[in-house]
Amino acid sequence: MDDTVTVYCPYCGAATELYVDPETTGAFVEDCALCCNPWRVEASRDEEGNLTAHVERAQ
Repeated sequence: MDDTVTVYCPYCGAATELYVDPETTGAFVEDCALCCNPWRVEASRDEEGNLTAHVERAQ
């Protein structure tokens, strides 16, 4: 089970390795390490514990 996933900033396009705590699922806000704009991250795990994350601009 991997707790990191590569995501792309919806503002600047930078690829970032995002760590998600194993106990975390659902939506949370994270700032881009490069441009500092806020993301809305939707994290989920399948039955095997594989992480997926969708990133969009936070409102």
